[in-house]
Amino acid sequence: MSESPLLIEDQDAVRVITVNRPDKLNALNSATLDALHRAFDDAASADTVRVVVLTGAGPKAFVAGADIAEMADLRPVEGRDFALRGQAMMRRVETLPKPVIAMVNGFALGGGLELAMCCHLRIAADTAKVGQPEVNLGLIPGFGGTQRLLRLAGRAATLELCLTGAPINAERALALGIVNRIAPAAELQAQTMALAEQLANAAPLALRGVLDCINTGGESAIGEGLAFEAAQFGLMFATEDMREGTRAFLERRKPEFKNR
Repeated sequence: MSESPLLIEDQDAVRVITVNRPDKLNALNSATLDALHRAFDDAASADTVRVVVLTGAGPKAFVAGADIAEMADLRPVEGRDFALRGQAMMRRVETLPKPVIAMVNGFALGGGLELAMCCHLRIAADTAKVGQPEVNLGLIPGFGGTQRLLRLAGRAATLELCLTGAPINAERALALGIVNRIAPAAELQAQTMALAEQLANAAPLALRGVLDCINTGGESAIGEGLAFEAAQFGLMFATEDMREGTRAFLERRKPEFKNR
């Protein structure tokens, strides 16, 4: 059996998934896409996992893109299937009922930016570069880049990044809303894990409700989104965590959420 392209480690309630192909700048080939899909399926079903952090191995890249060597000889139907394979994996990440944080430690280009964008939050090193350079290869983004970038950064920025293929630095990515935060490279891991631990201590069912509302509302008319939000709000009153949270507030103590 070939060695896994991922490293997976649990740090209390935080699962850290690392794409471990540093010699290929963590490029996404079919085996890595499939391994990531399985890893996020496992994270979804693991009761002990409340938050996932996704990153890349080595100092240079989060994920530098899809594996060009694997793509170069694909025929049209194979190319479509490869795109669908990547899209399915990234949709698995996006719909995970637990927060996923992308720790962008270096280049996030092409499929790498697409992978970061399907995560719920993104923290980038101040040295990171992001972009959709597929046009320089005679291609277009295939793992959802045109669609998620449009939703995060708007039409003008999406057209610029996808038409020129030019990468941008972390500061511009922050200004465009592509990343949530920037950290000095030396502090990236500490700051990311601090946020992950903060989320891991929050009420898991409430976090899931937020994720469900935003995923659903983002693709719905305002009326439908509001109705879904109200229904999810009502469901929270059936949870022990809601009772614990409100009691703790009234008693001026820290709540202890049990995911019930």
